[in-house]
Amino acid sequence: MTTIKIKGMSCQHCVMAVTKALGAIEDVKDVHVDLQKGEATFTEAKPVDRKQISESIKKAGFEVVD
Repeated sequence: MTTIKIKGMSCQHCVMAVTKALGAIEDVKDVHVDLQKGEATFTEAKPVDRKQISESIKKAGFEVVD
């Protein structure tokens, strides 16, 4: 299971947008976004490039915190 910190989420709509963005990436499965913690967890069927994950989150209007 992989966990990433996400900056900029403030509501359930944000959670849905991040869930959709991550779920659209091939090999990303079982996405769970926690608004209170400001993070997303997911399983990778195969390793996924971190840049691809960051770009998908950015396109949804949020930022991955390193």
